[in-house]
Amino acid sequence: MKGFALDPRLEKDSVSIMVTGLCDLRLSRDARWPWLILVPRRADITEIFELTPLDQVLLAFETELVAKALKEITGATKINIGALGNIVRQLHVHVIARFEGDANWPGPVWGFGRAEPYEDGKRDEFTAKLREALSS
Repeated sequence: MKGFALDPRLEKDSVSIMVTGLCDLRLSRDARWPWLILVPRRADITEIFELTPLDQVLLAFETELVAKALKEITGATKINIGALGNIVRQLHVHVIARFEGDANWPGPVWGFGRAEPYEDGKRDEFTAKLREALSS
């Protein structure tokens, strides 16, 4: 997209899985939780209300598709969705699968402990399942 550039912190902390109609769908490098991030490919946007009305609808639609697929492939107890942006200002939406007994259940994932990297095989297996769930 013209003028779109990914925030360096998002680039460092996540890996792109696929591009949707509006967003770059990314996987957090922290393997403690199945944690996806939708980044609308629009320049200089920090808030949902700054998107055009059509892009707002697309973001809601893509968030719902991703959340449903994540719940389906993980069997999560709860799917957390949030667009905070207090540190990384670029608009991005977190979609996180949570489980009773996970690393910080029922507390928040932000600022808890140290990130644990994915093993390549497990990351690849997860992304393949996610792509398949999103394409069906």
